[in-house]
Amino acid sequence: MAEVTIYTKAYCPYCVRAIGLLREKQVAYQEVRIDLQPERRDEMIKRAGGRTTVPQVFVNEQHLGGCDDILALDAAGKLDPLLQA
Repeated sequence: MAEVTIYTKAYCPYCVRAIGLLREKQVAYQEVRIDLQPERRDEMIKRAGGRTTVPQVFVNEQHLGGCDDILALDAAGKLDPLLQA
């Protein structure tokens, strides 16, 4: 199973939707709440190539992007293979 990390903040509807998709797919993930761990925000930005918004999703160290990005991957049938890697 893939190693999934998602950077989030509380009260972020996009974060809720992205986590909901991962849960639908029964994928284990590590959530990093940058509102509770602000020192990890710079880590997220560096890993995400300068993106500052949440969520930011990584699978096996590969940056997939935010909520819209993973929803698009799922709609195209490209997310499941990444999650199974």
